[in-house]
Amino acid sequence: MADFPKSILIKEEGPREGFQIEPGPIPTSRKIELIDALSETGVKHMQIVSFVNPKRVPGMADAEDVVRGFTPKPGVEYTGLWLNEKGLERARATGKLALEGKISLYPSEKFLLRNNNRTLEQQIEYVHRVLDEYEQQGITVERGSISNAFGCNFEGDIPIPKVVAMVGQIYDIAKEHGLNITELTLADTMAWATPLQVKRTIGAIREKYPEIEISLHLHDTRGMGIANAYAGLEMGVAMFDACVGGLGGCPFAGHKGAAGNVCTEDLVFLCDELGIGTGIDLEKMIECARLAEDIAGHPLPGSVMKGGSLKRLRAAARQGRE
Repeated sequence: MADFPKSILIKEEGPREGFQIEPGPIPTSRKIELIDALSETGVKHMQIVSFVNPKRVPGMADAEDVVRGFTPKPGVEYTGLWLNEKGLERARATGKLALEGKISLYPSEKFLLRNNNRTLEQQIEYVHRVLDEYEQQGITVERGSISNAFGCNFEGDIPIPKVVAMVGQIYDIAKEHGLNITELTLADTMAWATPLQVKRTIGAIREKYPEIEISLHLHDTRGMGIANAYAGLEMGVAMFDACVGGLGGCPFAGHKGAAGNVCTEDLVFLCDELGIGTGIDLEKMIECARLAEDIAGHPLPGSVMKGGSLKRLRAAARQGRE
């Protein structure tokens, strides 16, 4: 029996996840155009930029300009991504973003070296150091995150017991700093997950840590994104990262065909059909997906943006019967 949630929170990451990898260059004004359009869809949380080294990620060289230019909508939380103290300082200096602290661990050291230029030991040292800084700046930390939780292009399959043990490590670190972790993000950074593996991993974590609320960050490189999201929904997962139009990908995944997160409008469509609330207007999100495709300048992988929702088809069918 499925344990579907009544509603879910979709965290939109297209502007960050997408434009960090697009060959571009994407004009700053067009990035802002997409952010402002997404703000009108009903999304409640949006990650819009990365504060990273522009030499390694040229698509994010204009992060401060993007933040200065977009128009915040009341009720929407806008965030940025950073991987070190310098990035945090850049995010804080904008004065315009919600600052979210988290404890990030990586079961694959080879990917960690490529993505963050750190060993596992150095990552632990960084986490302790940045948690002290979060405390000094009054930044709340309630979330843990495990990247490449389902598999790695450089180290292969990630055993489920290793992921469960890493959850315990997150709790131990949090305890040292007097923090209460209530949410855990499992990231399928390199798209190794399958629906069965998603269920088994979530089940194993909940068996030992039943109080933790799980969020899924699912990439779609092998076309499993929406299937893995459905598996998560069956397990009662109520938080997902997603990218409008299927924008994005990880620049350090070591795979030229690396795709973005599960497509936002496809996930909204699925939830609408299951009777699961998202608070997002599907038709407006489809419009944003088409806008994202226009900005990117090439076809995006989203399906519902091409096929449309069933709302109009149902209305036409009803009229035909009358």
